Amino acid sequence: MKYTEDHEWLRVEGDLVVVGITEHAARQLGDVVFVELPEVEAMVTKGDEVCVIESVKAASDILAPLDGEIVEVNEKLVDNPGLVNEDPTGEAWFFKMRIEDMGALDEFMDEDEYADLIA
Repeated sequence: MKYTEDHEWLRVEGDLVVVGITEHAARQLGDVVFVELPEVEAMVTKGDEVCVIESVKAASDILAPLDGEIVEVNEKLVDNPGLVNEDPTGEAWFFKMRIEDMGALDEFMDEDEYADLIA
């Protein structure tokens, strides 16, 4: 997995990048009560707001970590937003995207670098 400074995780599955938020981010948010997912087939640019997460504490945006196309969203989160708190790095992924340059993932932190960031 790779990690962003915005507390998102990125995992490669075949030719797709799966995006979610870290356990640290889920704890900081508190109980998640609503998730707004992006549209499938949407073309996004790095830094675009693509999801909104609302918790009992605050609303937060998930930004596109890379340029690409949203090819799948996790509909489970619409019916069960609390899954973000229960399994943030597993079942609670937000979207999958297709990017042109997998080498772009090299700019993100690995697990040890992310651990240093949140320490």
